[in-house]
Amino acid sequence: MENMLIKHKSQRKLTTLVENHTIYNANSSELNVFETHTIAHSVSLTFDSPILASMLTGKKIMHLEGMPSFNFLPGESVVLPSNKKMVIDFPEASAENPTQCLALAIDPSKIKEVANSFNENSRIGVDENADWNLDEKSFHLDNTNGIHRLVARLIYLFTEGNKSKDLFIDFALKELIIRLLQTKARKALMGENACATKEDSRIAFALNYIKEHLTEKISIDKLVAKTSLSKSYFFKVFKNTLGMSPVDYLLVERIKFAKELIKTTNYQVAEIAYKSGFSSPSYFSKQFKRFENISPGHFKKLMGQPAFS
Repeated sequence: MENMLIKHKSQRKLTTLVENHTIYNANSSELNVFETHTIAHSVSLTFDSPILASMLTGKKIMHLEGMPSFNFLPGESVVLPSNKKMVIDFPEASAENPTQCLALAIDPSKIKEVANSFNENSRIGVDENADWNLDEKSFHLDNTNGIHRLVARLIYLFTEGNKSKDLFIDFALKELIIRLLQTKARKALMGENACATKEDSRIAFALNYIKEHLTEKISIDKLVAKTSLSKSYFFKVFKNTLGMSPVDYLLVERIKFAKELIKTTNYQVAEIAYKSGFSSPSYFSKQFKRFENISPGHFKKLMGQPAFS
């Protein structure tokens, strides 16, 4: 990612210190890279296409209609429908540590095309996924390796200058849209009356069981047995619909819980690890960095909290 940003920096022109804007175009999408080099508040942005906004460096505070304000950190993303206003604060941006963020605008017809294909191969009904870009609500994505890697890949493809750029970008966009739909599927399955089939109800049961026993020792084999599905079929449906294995889903949820502890308590790393259901502090730190791309200590620093002692 860092090398790709260096290449972008060598190509772009810096014309303003607040949300300096560079645009890269492709057939079905547009990559917008924003850089802010000074503290600023209440900066507004709106796009006329659905966008995926992803933080690259620094910290923002995002204010979106229908959502509580939240810290926007590197590796995290937010999906916004067309014409959804963002109001942004930059509490820490400086010339030495600029805030960098991208906004990937995607043609709605491309989203519809991929969503239709996704719905044919997942267990979630069309109504839950096909028009995610038309929803009135935005949604905030925690750091996920798949989306993070795709964002890095897209930056490379947009800035590379290859003659087959549009073809490569199209492939990456399809995967990105599917991963976003899988994220929405996870949210849908956790809600009431969201399941369209018996298999979906069993997956929803598994998700709720994990949520209710998150900090306890959970046997995946016992969890599968509770759904009355074969292990191979359970894993297949789970991964097709949610985009990750049951084991990774459990890890992601435990890391979310750990992040809340880091934000709201003075616990040390070991305490946070055990309270979040991890077997050891070293395993917790390894998995935290795997999924968040930063260490627990770095995350704590970004939250403005005192360092672990």
